[in-house]
Amino acid sequence: MNRTRTPDRSGRPRTGGSNFGRTGGRFGDEAAGRSHSSRPSRRSGFQGSAPRQAPRGEFAAPKTITPALPPVEAFADLDMPAPLLKALTGEGVTVPFPIQAATLPNSLAGRDVLGRGRTGSGKTLAFGLALLARTTGRRAEPRRPLALVLVPTRELAQQVTDALAPYARALHLRLTTVVGGMSIGRQANALRSGAEVVVATPGRLKDLIDRGDCRLDDVAITVLDEADQMTDMGFMPQVTALLDRVRPDGQRMLFSATLDRNVDLLVRRYLSDPVVHSVDPSAGAVTTMEHHLLHVDEADKHRTTTEIAARDGRVIMFLDTKRAVDRLTKHLLSSGVRAAALHGGRTQPQRTRTLDGFKNGHVTVLVATNVAARGIHVDNLDLVVNVDPPADHKDYLHRGGRTARAGESGSVVTLVTPNQRREMTRLMTAAGITPQVTRVRSGEAELTRITGAQTPSGVPIVIPTPAAQRPGGAGAPGSRGGRGRPAGRGARRGSGSGYGARR
Repeated sequence: MNRTRTPDRSGRPRTGGSNFGRTGGRFGDEAAGRSHSSRPSRRSGFQGSAPRQAPRGEFAAPKTITPALPPVEAFADLDMPAPLLKALTGEGVTVPFPIQAATLPNSLAGRDVLGRGRTGSGKTLAFGLALLARTTGRRAEPRRPLALVLVPTRELAQQVTDALAPYARALHLRLTTVVGGMSIGRQANALRSGAEVVVATPGRLKDLIDRGDCRLDDVAITVLDEADQMTDMGFMPQVTALLDRVRPDGQRMLFSATLDRNVDLLVRRYLSDPVVHSVDPSAGAVTTMEHHLLHVDEADKHRTTTEIAARDGRVIMFLDTKRAVDRLTKHLLSSGVRAAALHGGRTQPQRTRTLDGFKNGHVTVLVATNVAARGIHVDNLDLVVNVDPPADHKDYLHRGGRTARAGESGSVVTLVTPNQRREMTRLMTAAGITPQVTRVRSGEAELTRITGAQTPSGVPIVIPTPAAQRPGGAGAPGSRGGRGRPAGRGARRGSGSGYGARR
């Protein structure tokens, strides 16, 4: 994203973690920038108001002054362009998810929106349809987009692009993706050619602005997706600097699966009388998701992990560090398990090919750091395993959000050694989850019942490592838009292209 990369997020130090390796450092692909803003709050609704007090870690939502419009029951009830409604029907999208039904009448009317919903609840189309509908009919000048979606990671940027691409095409809007790890020259060319909608990570967008390849003066609609992660990753100075460059009278929408006090500043400074909608409590659990804490002995954790990985069916396994991920992946391959590693130390083309292999079943175990915790959608993924417990409840919810998406069922399993039990109890309480706690050992029937674990074949497997390519030579991740009803597969491949190209 930005020119400077930092190691993957490892959270606070813990004892008794993975024995597959450990390195330190905070997760993220971008370094935080410096805010150039000294401007006061843009909106009268929050000017001069003192921050509200809330319990630690909780978000004090602002009060809506103007009553919100009522929710709708069908997309056809919304005031959207006919080509957009036709595209929704063509994609098989006819009934809105709750967050879409509640927020779209207001966002289409130009209201600022603060939306919270679990991963897979339909947030992407909740903001995306309004953004596209309100931008249709306008034409962007070179280097001057009209609408902006800011996201924290490359993977999430491509997922949003993939989800919105078929609808942008239907409205003849040019959509481009601006992320790090890809050719900045191609992205600059796409902006010079003109793009009505830009989906971007903060660092790379700032780079393009500094080069003179992009101006935000004409941006009338701005969306922050997964705003809490951007603040957690240290992007607040970059985000505020970018928001200060868009039109001050424009529409702002902020969506996330979790909202806490870290984003309080963004809400108060940039949202005016927003419509506030929450599908779930901030720490709510998905009802179709089972949560298991498996108490394991430290000496047996390695073998237990291997047997779970050898199950029939796909699984994502999360570990703290890149080194731990690489070690476990190597071990699983030598044990006969089709595993691949995903972390911030891989190039974007390598990450793209790894994800493609996992989605098409060539790889059955994706071993990952938190780089995969948001912005990745895989159909029919029914198991997520925290080999290393997450650092906090937000990380837990987002890791677990890779399964049980859009009404599907799934399980989240966390391996807990004796000295991690107290910490995990606190974490689950903060997440609002009551897990099933089970004492297990490798080879036992109870482990198999919960996870499908089995003894691996022991026959080594060689999966070619995705070849590194020059930045301009490959597309960005090919993820379906898992945040709403079935989203389009027609998104173009490659970070710098304009609208309309197919895979």
